[in-house]
Amino acid sequence: MPDYVLDSYALLAYFNSEAGGEEVKQLLGTALDGEFALYLSLINLGEIYYIIRRRRGKEKAHETLETLRSLPVTLCDTSEARVLAAAELKAEYPISYADAFAATLAQELGATLVTGDPEFKKLEPVLTISWLP
Repeated sequence: MPDYVLDSYALLAYFNSEAGGEEVKQLLGTALDGEFALYLSLINLGEIYYIIRRRRGKEKAHETLETLRSLPVTLCDTSEARVLAAAELKAEYPISYADAFAATLAQELGATLVTGDPEFKKLEPVLTISWLP
């Protein structure tokens, strides 16, 4: 099975019990069994934090970070190469800069991106995507 990169949409669906959250929960359980690896860009971690902070407050944002750190998800640092790869993708496609980090990480790792964000539809020709409902 391929590895997966989770974008902020996927993890927010999981944390907020939204559509697609159950599918992410299943991926997390299977990753615990070692069948594949899950990854998240630190840029997308920041995106998750600020969205929860705005909607539900600082305490809930910190609590979510602690929960996320306990999940079988590898956090991936940024580097100059990743920053420039994301910038190149953003220059070619009308996507958010944070989304460009998730997409380029998936490309770099040869992984499937897990999302429900329709903005990624533009990247279907260059990216393998597992769509959440």
